[in-house]
Amino acid sequence: MDCPGSRNDQEFFIAEQVRTDRLHQLFRQSVSAVFGSYLAAIMLCWLCWDRFEHSVVLWWLAILTGSTLLRISMFVVYFRSDESERTPQRWERKYWSTLVLSASIWGGGAFVVMPADDLLSQALVMLFAVGMSVSAVSCYSAYLYMTLVSIGLVLLPCTAWLLFQSSMIQVGMALSVLVFASFVARATRKMSEALETAFRLTREMEQANSISTRAAQTDELTGLKSRRAFFEHAQQLYNECETNRLGLCVVMLDMDHFKHINDTYGHQVGDQVLRQMGEVISSSFRATDIHGRLGGEEFAVLLPDTSIEAAVEIAEQLIQTIAGLMIEPVHCITASLGVASTDAGDKDLHSLMNNADKALYRAKALGRNQVAVAGYL
Repeated sequence: MDCPGSRNDQEFFIAEQVRTDRLHQLFRQSVSAVFGSYLAAIMLCWLCWDRFEHSVVLWWLAILTGSTLLRISMFVVYFRSDESERTPQRWERKYWSTLVLSASIWGGGAFVVMPADDLLSQALVMLFAVGMSVSAVSCYSAYLYMTLVSIGLVLLPCTAWLLFQSSMIQVGMALSVLVFASFVARATRKMSEALETAFRLTREMEQANSISTRAAQTDELTGLKSRRAFFEHAQQLYNECETNRLGLCVVMLDMDHFKHINDTYGHQVGDQVLRQMGEVISSSFRATDIHGRLGGEEFAVLLPDTSIEAAVEIAEQLIQTIAGLMIEPVHCITASLGVASTDAGDKDLHSLMNNADKALYRAKALGRNQVAVAGYL
């Protein structure tokens, strides 16, 4: 997982990840709510069939069926979509729209079918409405305002009507529901905050682990792979090339007279030279190539699917690029390179690297600032 550099960028990155986590949680948890709300309406109508007006009930269930099918289709599209397409920007507004529509139909329909003169039916309607609000807390808790809006749309029509009736029982039911709703709202807020904190802590731990892993695999001075990381990736690449029967070349590079640079100009200048070498190497090779600092002033690059002729040409160009570096007060920077290829019959990564290392020392023995190829005298 790649993380932005600055702290503000990291905070924004984590916030977007948390938002995405909340969306995934919402869709996973609320599948049952779609079916549950529809079944609750059917059960309510079945229990009160003799008390409700049948034509109104049928209209309510028909409209609710349409909204339920709309929500189911949204879930189907979401879960069939690619992971990269399941973003808050694409799905939050759609979910809000279908939820508000469904909750409005449920709350408004319950109010319409509820008889004005039947306390038992009214009590049953309120019981089912309260049950719907409880399920909303468990299903939509990742989104505080979504939960509160859905509860309000389901409870408000019937509760408001009961609140202004003359019967104390009806007013009492309404007040009880309002008190209950206030406790639900408080519990929802705490649950939403807890989920937000859990998502954030998880993402922050992932980011910290990613940063520490990247730091362990990266040479701090040059930005190239560390020795350990280089050989881990090199072995994987070697195995892949062997499996796919692809050629693999290795270029070993060692700075010429680097100790003299350190002794003459100081370690700060020497470090600057190494940084420049890191930049040159990282910009001179393909994304599929693997390069790293093996230690001191020694570097290595693996070139998959590359002929020995192409590798030598690349090494020659690298020599010219290094010779063109201007780092004050150093007047001349050169390097010696050794090149080896699996075409020579190396049986493992160690022997391939060893042959390139021998070629490197031959380049130094021949006068430095040149490329030597393993197997060539």
